[in-house]
Amino acid sequence: MITGWGAHHFDIVNWGLGYEYTGPIEISAKAEFPAAGSLWDVHGPFQAENIYADGVKVLAGNSYPNGVKFVGSDGWIFVSRGNYSATANDPASQAKNSKALDASDPKILSSVIGENEIRFTDSQDHHGNWLQAIQSRQQPITPIEVGHRACTVCLLNHTAMKLKRKLFWDPVKERYQNDDEANVTLTRPQRWPYVLINKKRRPKPPFLLPDS
Repeated sequence: MITGWGAHHFDIVNWGLGYEYTGPIEISAKAEFPAAGSLWDVHGPFQAENIYADGVKVLAGNSYPNGVKFVGSDGWIFVSRGNYSATANDPASQAKNSKALDASDPKILSSVIGENEIRFTDSQDHHGNWLQAIQSRQQPITPIEVGHRACTVCLLNHTAMKLKRKLFWDPVKERYQNDDEANVTLTRPQRWPYVLINKKRRPKPPFLLPDS
């Protein structure tokens, strides 16, 4: 779940906190995994903690409501999909009239953004915005690097679950700090012919993609 549904939430976390082009520097995560031989090998109940360079802490786990809660000095804002489900398996709220957007004080939601405050792109249609970007050659509301960074947080947490210890990440170099065992997980054997190759030097299969 952390590398599936997690992307839907961590991208909102990154967006709201201004971390769209970076990542956490400390990752701790624990999870329950099925016993060996099980047909299902995805983690079950989990708890994760991500700490960013400015000290902000992001907690994630199956015990929390399905959504993202921003807690600040003036209160909190909770954002989710409410009752909306794209598929029958989506973990949407089962409560009737569940709010997709809620806050500790309703006035927070009706506050007016000032001229000198941060303003996000107003996009009413995610797919439409993507198609417009193709036509205009402008960046969409979610550029590829932003999507990459959101997925990276998910993979960092999953690796911490597997290794069962705290990890230290360098979001600039995109490598674990002083941790060869963790850095090995950044690549995997490529299945020929679906590989990343250097056009000037075509390798012969089988081969391993280098860490760099």
